[in-house]
Amino acid sequence: MECKVLTDLGGIFIDDQVIATIAGNTCLECYGIVAMCSKRATDGIVEIFKGENLTRGVKVQLKESSAIVNLYIIVEYGISIAAVANSVIESVKYHIENQTGVTVEAVNVTVEGIRVEK
Repeated sequence: MECKVLTDLGGIFIDDQVIATIAGNTCLECYGIVAMCSKRATDGIVEIFKGENLTRGVKVQLKESSAIVNLYIIVEYGISIAAVANSVIESVKYHIENQTGVTVEAVNVTVEGIRVEK
């Protein structure tokens, strides 16, 4: 699916994979994020990804000219989960809107786990 942004000169069509890549990259750059993860619906196993595929752990729902982003993350042990989640929400929303012009209605963060990093 794609989202469109209308300008005076015409329309811009942005694929959901573009928005997912921006969200995944931004999320991994945030302090306190250890990895992104993806839940396989068939067996409930959590797969962990550090950077091989930036769209894993990101689900994007597009509407006419807006997006809802769902993120599945693993947080570093000892850091405030609420502070990390708020930072991720603000950063992802800012970067998507700034780079694409698409309005972000919501960024939902699901913390799938906590891990001790060495």
